[in-house]
Amino acid sequence: MTTTETPSNLDRLAALDPVFAQMVGATARYVRSIPELTDREKTFLCVTADVCQASLGLAFTAHVRAGLTAGVSTADIRELLRFVSYDCGYHAATAGIERITELEAELGLARPDAELLAPELVSTGPDAAPSPLPAEVRARLAELDPHFAGYFDLQSRMRTGHGPGTLTERERGLVSLSVDVHYQTLADTFRTHVGRALRGGAAPQDVRAALRFNAQFGVTRAWHAWEALNAILD
Repeated sequence: MTTTETPSNLDRLAALDPVFAQMVGATARYVRSIPELTDREKTFLCVTADVCQASLGLAFTAHVRAGLTAGVSTADIRELLRFVSYDCGYHAATAGIERITELEAELGLARPDAELLAPELVSTGPDAAPSPLPAEVRARLAELDPHFAGYFDLQSRMRTGHGPGTLTERERGLVSLSVDVHYQTLADTFRTHVGRALRGGAAPQDVRAALRFNAQFGVTRAWHAWEALNAILD
């Protein structure tokens, strides 16, 4: 009786282009060696890049599989996708939700249960929960447009949960600033998200490590982000 091993991501790439597979392997080894980030955080940063750059094929599958090996569940990835929809847009996150559902079926994994949000978190009427936005941030948004400020209130309320099954404040900050890198929104939102990561317990070297890790998703984007980050941290 013979056993057939499942081909690895690099095996699949080598079948397409062996030189490119070498390049990917060397790059992955280099960035995966960054010590300041956990395997869970590296998985989240990879999946965030996949969604922001609409790369939901081989790369997304490989990143999810690597996450599962490191103990990151599909429930964790679903929570990540719900969170990043705030910044990357619901259309992009919807494609990620669709793909993770397909992968759960392909891998024989049960779709995780999730408790629905409380009515006051999804309401925009008089029964809505108070906005969790800092007063100064909400005031700036209201100056731009009251309806836009209301949209931010709704999005922030729906993402207030912390604890088991959700992202930590550090993870939220590292993921959010990574979205800024992908979209090159490197002014106010980038500064805000760097601050969130720091408030969540990340040290400056951890934030820099996240940016080092993101270089694999576009070195020119990372270059511009380095200039913005150094202006914030130095």
